[in-house]
Amino acid sequence: MNINITGHHVEVTPAINDYVTAKLDRVIRHFDSVTSVHVILSVDKLNQKAEITLHVKGKDIYADSIEPDLYAAIDTLIDKLDRQVVKYKEIQSNHAHEGLKRQPAE
Repeated sequence: MNINITGHHVEVTPAINDYVTAKLDRVIRHFDSVTSVHVILSVDKLNQKAEITLHVKGKDIYADSIEPDLYAAIDTLIDKLDRQVVKYKEIQSNHAHEGLKRQPAE
């Protein structure tokens, strides 16, 4: 798995890199098939923005968050991404089991 963290008008320090990586571990444990993760951290005047694109088999999952504090933006971003990943995983497991159901006899 490839994790790419970039900053626009922000220097990605080792502390920020470690923080994002630690938070991503919580989300990535849901899937075995995560191919890559791209995180963009940016600053626009007083707002800190964090964006993420998670590439899984068959789909790209995107989330973003804008907060006054960069760490708060990362926390909110990870929460949004976690909800999307759990929802996607439930949909995938439901589709896998639909083919196994028997049709009622007429």
